[in-house]
Amino acid sequence: MEGTKGARRMAWGGALVAVAMFVLSGLSATGAAAASGSNLAKAKVYLAAGDYRRALEACQREVDEKPSAAGYVYVTYVYQALDGYLAAMAKAEKWVAIEQLVLNLSTKQSLDLVDPPDIMARVAREIISESAQRQSDLHAALATKLDKAVTEKLWKQQAAWRAAHPDDWWAGVPDAWGW
Repeated sequence: MEGTKGARRMAWGGALVAVAMFVLSGLSATGAAAASGSNLAKAKVYLAAGDYRRALEACQREVDEKPSAAGYVYVTYVYQALDGYLAAMAKAEKWVAIEQLVLNLSTKQSLDLVDPPDIMARVAREIISESAQRQSDLHAALATKLDKAVTEKLWKQQAAWRAAHPDDWWAGVPDAWGW
């Protein structure tokens, strides 16, 4: 059992190194611009990398710094993207990807590299999905209260985006949003 746990920790460490290398090597013009750019530009890169925690944090910073109906729609969209990604991974039975998402959402400290939290991916999927849906509904209501017309326009744009990208819409945002 101890050998299995050690092998698992080594696998997690290798996976983290691989992700870090991928993200660092993928800092193209878009990524480099986002590194010093706006919260939304950063959120777009985080979505592409599947880093939903940071994407949510970046969108929340946008709302904190420049409150608007659009800002609340963007937060709502990221929650929905998180839920869409979860649904796609569950449908494909990619439970390891869901475990990795749990780590992404729940960890921030270096201690997690040597002692990652264990969680059952199927249970985590249900818990995260329900929470993301509640947060999505809340932020959508806030956006609508601020400016219903802007909110409706942005939701039409995201509906078109989802229709055009049915297999990976959660990894990006509508081009019309200009992130």
